[in-house]
Amino acid sequence: MVEQGKGKRQELHLLNRKLLEISGVLNVESFDSEEFLLQTELGHLTIRGHNLHIKNLNLEQGLVSIEGQVNSLSYLEPGANPSGKGFLGKLFR
Repeated sequence: MVEQGKGKRQELHLLNRKLLEISGVLNVESFDSEEFLLQTELGHLTIRGHNLHIKNLNLEQGLVSIEGQVNSLSYLEPGANPSGKGFLGKLFR
């Protein structure tokens, strides 16, 4: 097992693919109804789905809740460029 973010902790709770609760969030980089890009303590996390929206946001505590149909969760490789993946990236293609 590869140790990433030694001493850092992140939890993801997904309930029936409809409610996603995430801890360890530093910033919401971009979002639209089909994709969220979050900067977390363990790297950039991309969430894809349909009718996604923020239910709760508390960056002081590092907590985000997202509602909608969640189809995928993926971490970007360290050093990968996260820009241009959200709504504005799609708009200016």
